[in-house]
Amino acid sequence: MTMRIPGVTGADLELLLPSPLEPIDDDRLARHDVRLLLKRDDLIHPDLPGNKWRKLKYNLAAARQAGHRTLLTFGGAYSNHIRATAAAGRLFGFDTIGVIRGERHLPLNPVLDFAVRQGMRLAYLDRTTYRAKTDPGVIERLHHEHGDFYLLPEGGSNALAVRGCAEIPAEIGEPYDVICCPCGTGGTLAGIAAGTPPGTRAIGFAVLKGASFLVAEVARLQRQAYGHTVGDWHVDLDHHHGGYARRTPDLDRFAADFERRHGLRLDRVYVAKMMLGVFTLVADGRIPPGSTVVAVVTGVP
Repeated sequence: MTMRIPGVTGADLELLLPSPLEPIDDDRLARHDVRLLLKRDDLIHPDLPGNKWRKLKYNLAAARQAGHRTLLTFGGAYSNHIRATAAAGRLFGFDTIGVIRGERHLPLNPVLDFAVRQGMRLAYLDRTTYRAKTDPGVIERLHHEHGDFYLLPEGGSNALAVRGCAEIPAEIGEPYDVICCPCGTGGTLAGIAAGTPPGTRAIGFAVLKGASFLVAEVARLQRQAYGHTVGDWHVDLDHHHGGYARRTPDLDRFAADFERRHGLRLDRVYVAKMMLGVFTLVADGRIPPGSTVVAVVTGVP
C-alpha cells in the first residue's frame, strides 16, 4: 500500500511501502519446482528507488539530528547513489556535494545533469586521490574546501544503511528459502542477511569483477552495525559479466527475453546480473528444487 513517511524536515514524503511482492511465472523455473517472487523496491519512489531509500533514510535522520545542513558523498560519473543523494537533498532540505571520480566533462551526462538540477554542487578528484578518499587527509582537505558536512560513503553503505536494508525481509509476508540481491558495495546484502529469518539464506550477486573483497566488506559492515556478523549469506562472484557496468551478449539476451516474457525491463548494471544468476543457480541445482526465492529489484534501468 501507499503510505506517508514523516520526512526529517517535518514534511511528508509519499513512498510505496511496503514495496510490492510480485510472483513470476516462468517455465524455466517451474520445471525445477522453484517459485520466484520479486520484491519491487524499484517502485518505492521515482527519485529514491530501491536500496537508495533504504540506505539513506537513517542517514538523513542522523544528519539532521547532528545539525548538519550539507551532505557530501562520492561516486562515479554514472553513480545512481549520486543521483539519489541529490534528490534526497532537494526533498529533505539539505545542500548536497557530489565528489566525482575523474575529470570534469561537458556537457554533463544525464546522471550528473539531473544531480545539478536538484541543486547538487559537483567537485572532482583525480583517480589516484579518489582511491584514497577515505584517508583522513583527503577528508580534511574536503572540509577545508567545502566546510561542515555529513559524510556519506561511496554507494551509501555504512552501519545506518545496513539497518535500513535489514528492514526488507520483514516486509515479505510469506515463507521463502532464499533471498537475493545485487552486490556493489555490500551494504544491501549485509542488511538483508541480518534481517532474514532463521532457516533462510541470502545471496548477493557481485556486479564487479574480482570482487572477493566484498566478503570481508559485508562482514565489516555487519560488525559496524551489530557488533558481530549475522545471518546465512554468500557472495556469488561468477555473474559480473565482465565487471561494473559491463555487459555480455548472454546478459543482453536474457534481459530482453525477461522483458518480453514478464513485461519488466531490468537494469543491466545490477538487477539483470542478479536475475540471470538466479536462473543459472536454479538450473544447476545450487538453488534446489522446491525452493521459494525472493529477488530484490534494487533499482531502475
